[in-house]
Amino acid sequence: MRASDSLIDHVLKTVRTIAVVGVSNNPSRPSHYVAAYLQQCGYRVVPVNPGLEGQEFLGETVYRDLKSIPFPVDMVDIFRNSDAAGPITDEAIAIGAKVVWMQLDVINEEAAGRAEAAGLAVVMDRCPKIELGRRRG
Repeated sequence: MRASDSLIDHVLKTVRTIAVVGVSNNPSRPSHYVAAYLQQCGYRVVPVNPGLEGQEFLGETVYRDLKSIPFPVDMVDIFRNSDAAGPITDEAIAIGAKVVWMQLDVINEEAAGRAEAAGLAVVMDRCPKIELGRRRG
């Protein structure tokens, strides 16, 4: 399943709050610089990593998991492997997220099917930083 450009355009234009699951405090890790880029583009980035819980990352509190976030999240950006994407997608459904975005090389068709059946938009094997860069020239 490949997300259409029109779906990606819609997602990037309408979401405001993005939970980044698997964020790293190491600046050389993709999850770190993608989160920073998303924040620079005006999105509220909510870091999720149980190993960093309670710390600050980009001025935001790091949460253990999605259900610990005390406010609504529009999109869940998954920086975990394809197997881990399943339970994270289920959490995204449970918290009422509108979009599940699985990063490059993260593909879980079963989880995507569950998310779509619950009414969420799904993007797999893509990176929002790359997609934003393509659209901004």
